[in-house]
Amino acid sequence: MAISLHNSTTISRLGFASQFSGSKSASSLPNLSFKSVEASRQQSSRINAMLKSESSSSDQVQVDISLSPRVNSVKPSKTVAITDHATALAQAGVPVIRLAAGEPDFDTPTIIADAGINAIREGYTRYTPNAGTSELRTAICHKLKEENGISYTPDQIVVSNGAKQSILQAVLAVCSPGDEVIIPAPYWVSYPEMARLADATPVILPTLISDNFLLDPELLESKITEKSRLLILCSPSNPTGSVYPKKLLEKIAEIVAKHPRLLVLSDEIYEHIIYAPATHTSFASLPGMWERTLIVNGFSKAFAMTGWRLGYIAGPKHFVAACNKIQSQSTSGASSIAQKAGVAALGLGYAGGEAVSTMVKAFRERRDFLVKSFGELEGVKISEPQGAFYLFIDFSSYYGVEAEGFGKIENSESLCRYFLDNAQVALVPGDAFGDDSCIRISYAASLTTLQAAFERIKKALTSLRPAVAV
Repeated sequence: MAISLHNSTTISRLGFASQFSGSKSASSLPNLSFKSVEASRQQSSRINAMLKSESSSSDQVQVDISLSPRVNSVKPSKTVAITDHATALAQAGVPVIRLAAGEPDFDTPTIIADAGINAIREGYTRYTPNAGTSELRTAICHKLKEENGISYTPDQIVVSNGAKQSILQAVLAVCSPGDEVIIPAPYWVSYPEMARLADATPVILPTLISDNFLLDPELLESKITEKSRLLILCSPSNPTGSVYPKKLLEKIAEIVAKHPRLLVLSDEIYEHIIYAPATHTSFASLPGMWERTLIVNGFSKAFAMTGWRLGYIAGPKHFVAACNKIQSQSTSGASSIAQKAGVAALGLGYAGGEAVSTMVKAFRERRDFLVKSFGELEGVKISEPQGAFYLFIDFSSYYGVEAEGFGKIENSESLCRYFLDNAQVALVPGDAFGDDSCIRISYAASLTTLQAAFERIKKALTSLRPAVAV
């Protein structure tokens, strides 16, 4: 059944809030924004409500439904909320273009998929060792040596159910209550929340679009304290697509080397999605950094294996063993089938061979189109991404504008809601990544889809004029 624009707008405003707050029913909630939901969350750090339920004997029993302060300190993921909401709209018949999720639109390469299918047919469906199969960990060691110039042994590798799990386990393994986790912004949405889950304090270091969103070493040095335990670096970056040049990483390494307590978590999940002349440097390959670096990588992005849920961590045995211990008491080992597929992925050749290079070529074409197109719009600032498949665009010159039939555009969240309501394009507000001036666009979609999305966004902006000079 067709849904009118008026009805889809109503769904958008209700669903946008309900997805963020975790509700499954948009129609049962008031018209809440991300901002109002977050304000409500902050006002109540611990739920003390009591739920009354009737037992079979009609006696009333009071149940304490309070939650852990640790859970109450964590914010839900806006990228997940928006992606889920956009999917619901599409399933309801609303022609939403979904550019929120960081998920390649390509199918898993056939050789990899066949390896998984064969694993099932051959009965390879039982538990594997907690840290991962010897076959896969050996293949990972070979990859790290050949592609990154770093030597590891299989007992210095732990395979997990996705790189996300690897990161969380690393943070939990090395951080104590009161420790500080240094995170350059814009950052992947989960980094600060993972720090909070470990009872650590996220210390956010802002970067500038004029500096391509790269961390200033002097700022880093000024913020390190005796509580600093972990520095998280992501290159190529989600959400900016920035790539750290080797010389800048060397400057950061020199600073890190002065502080014995400070470790580095290097998130390298996008290393193969990189555009020449940019090149990837693994932080652990720098002088003196192997001993204090935890490398996290995986198969989701480069090999289009998001649903296979397969990632890994590599590092000094002492730290990796701690991650292995945590995993043994939570999920245990990763899928046996996915691990067989992972071995096949690493067997495609250097940097994923032709299968990955074909995808990267398409990503680059999409990036070039979006950079050129948005660069021609009034009041837009862009730092051209050198890797990954995201464009982090500064739309802040449009803040303060009154949009007819919508209201005032105050920030990245309201601008994203405006695009969803008026252009039916789902994007992620920059405040989720620690920079409210920008909006993240994922170009992990076909060029045709991106062209249609750009035209919708451009049309939605025609009635708006920058509120400030740019």
